[in-house]
Formats: sequence, structure tokens, C-alpha cells
Amino acid sequence: MEAKADHRRQSSCFHSAVLLTSPMESSILAAARASVPATVFSPLSTSFPSRTAAAHRADGARPAARGAVRCSAAAQGSVLHRLGSADETFFNSSEVIQWESGKSINSIAAAQGIRIRRRCRPRYPSEGVGVDRAIPRNVLEQIVWDKEVDLSQRKAKMPLQRVVESAERAPPPRDFVAALDAARRRNGGLPALIAEVKKASPIKGLLREDFNPVEIARAYEKNGAACLSILTDEKHFLGSFENLETVRNSGVKCPLLCKDFVIDVWQIYYARSKGADAVLLIAAVLPDLDIKYMLRVCRSLGMMALVEVHDERELDRMLKIDGVQIIGINNRSLGTFEVDAANTNMLLEKHGDIIRKKRIMVVSESGLFTPHDVASVQNAGVSAVLVGESLVTQEDPGRAIAGLFGKELLH
Repeated sequence: MEAKADHRRQSSCFHSAVLLTSPMESSILAAARASVPATVFSPLSTSFPSRTAAAHRADGARPAARGAVRCSAAAQGSVLHRLGSADETFFNSSEVIQWESGKSINSIAAAQGIRIRRRCRPRYPSEGVGVDRAIPRNVLEQIVWDKEVDLSQRKAKMPLQRVVESAERAPPPRDFVAALDAARRRNGGLPALIAEVKKASPIKGLLREDFNPVEIARAYEKNGAACLSILTDEKHFLGSFENLETVRNSGVKCPLLCKDFVIDVWQIYYARSKGADAVLLIAAVLPDLDIKYMLRVCRSLGMMALVEVHDERELDRMLKIDGVQIIGINNRSLGTFEVDAANTNMLLEKHGDIIRKKRIMVVSESGLFTPHDVASVQNAGVSAVLVGESLVTQEDPGRAIAGLFGKELLH
């Protein structure tokens, strides 16, 4: 019984958060319901067939209900239809076929090198008992599990359609890439700066007591930052979407990156509604199908996606995906949170040629504290750096930019 319940939870999670996220879910259901009873297919219910019934391991027969997932058209008026995704690109993906055959979402992700497991449960792991109580393998897995709970609560209060409508009413996004390019030209080829508005981290704890996001953002912009990164995760980084919205409405002109742990397109639409011009997509968390779909959602909203990698396997995966324009190389392991500033140089030494051929902009993230650090990643070929801790911990975060680059930046 527990195995069946677990598969039902993962079935729901699959449609609502991981491989086929919420907007796609509604389109698939609308198209499928013409031939399949709604009770068989509702991703928010527990009425899915068990894995044994869904899989074709025993007799090789694909179940009719699951086959309906891979429909040939998106429903008129759905988010997927508006994205122009009526083709079978997503429905016939290898991930969907594997799931139809009975594989779990975690096994599908693991085959792509993703080590972060998904829980898909409505409570925090520390609050559960028995099988519902779990110990994460690392910091990132803990953050993702907590994010699943937080997101479930947010979606219950504000359904997807309302968030989509709010995002569509938001002022036009600002050009994130153009801002980075312009800053490089102004400063003689120095990497452009994405300065981070960050109050705390799960490892270092509180970074700044007198934290005023608007004052920090204005100081960054005044001292040459091209773009700003705003932490919105509340539980682990003491950030908020209110900070993002407040900075956007403060008169700051820099494009804004919503720095969150995105696991569902609901978060992308919500970030846009709050004024974000770009979002972070983490390859260590998201399967390829999620990345592809989320890139399409970003393009539909005029937003940019900073796709973050940590190692060579993740970089290889992202280089095979069309539409990736910015890759962030994080020098910090999100598993251990240890920093190795040479990570950017190592990955660019191995893959710099194909990155340049595809004209992908590279951002080096974490572990950058001195002009030597910046010069090192500049020589490796990065276009920008994303820096938070080494700035926000200084008495004057804006003036600290000159110390980071060894000179004042033009703005």
C-alpha cells in the first residue's frame, strides 16, 4: 500500500512540479479528458493507477490512460497553447515515455546525473513521522524539499491562472543581456557585475543586520552594477518576493534576477508579476525537460533565464539544449557549499570553444573576493560575475565594488 501511495504522490508531483509543470499539466489534462475520465487523470488527486497497473513491465502493454498524456495538441486557451507548444516536443519526450513505463521521477532525474531527490509531500520533512520523516543528503536537497512545501502553500492561495494574468499585466521586462553587454563595453571589457542583495545564507547565517534592500540596490547601481540579483527564498536566505517588488518599484533601473530555487513554472510567472526580468534555473535540480519548458515560458514573458551549472556533466547537458543564452558556473558546491574558485576556469578550459561557438554568455558565481579573482575568471572567458557575500558584508556594499574590481566601475 505504501508503494502505491508513494507512486501516487510522485504522479502528482510529476505533473505539478517536476517534468510536466503546472501550466503544461492543465493543457495535457484538457486534451486528454476527451477520451479519459477526469478522475483517472487529475494530478491533484490520489486517484492515479498504481505503478503496477501503469507500467508495462509484465506484459509489454502500454496503459491507455497514460498514453493519453502524450496528446497531439494543447488545449485552446491554455498556457501551453499560448506558448505555441501544440506540437509533440514535450509529450513525446524520453522523460514522459519513461514515466509512462513506470519509472519514478527520481530515477528519471538520476539517469541525467541529478542527485537531488524530490519528496512531493505536503509537509516539511522534519515534521513527518515514519516514511514521511526524512533526512536530506545535503543542503540543496533540504532547500528543495522545503521549497516544495512552500510552493504548495502559495499555489493553494494563488492559483496559476491568477499568477499568469498578474504576470501579463506587469510592466515590460528589462533586457538583462543588453545591460551586461553595455556594462562590459563601458568598462573596457571587464566582466559585468550582477550584484546580489542577500541578507543571509544557510551556511554563514546572517550576513548583514542593517539590511535595507532598496538602499543596497541603489548603492550597487550607483557604483556600476549592471544587474541585480534579489534573493527571494525566505526559509534559508531570509529573502522575500516583497524585497524584489520593493526594489523594482524604488526607481532602480538595473534589470533584476529573481534568485530562487525554481521547481515549478508558477514561480516564474510569480517572479515576473513582482518585477523580475530574469530567473535562475539550476541544472542540479531540474531535468532537461523542465529546463526546456521553463526556457520557453521565459521567452513567452520576455524574460531571461540564467541556467546554473556546477560540474562538467551539468554543463554538457545544458550545452545540448537549444535556447540557453546565459550559463552561470557556480564555484560553490550546492551539496557541501564549499567553494573552489578554479571551477569556472576548469570548465571553460574544457568547453570554451563550443560555448563561444554557440555565443553563450558565461557568468562566474561564488568565491570571488579580490581583483585577482575577477581577473582570473575574466582571462578564462567569462562575460560577467555574480557576487553577493563579499559585497553585502562590507560596511558600504556599493563602495566595496571598487575593491572587488580594483577600480571604480563606470555606470
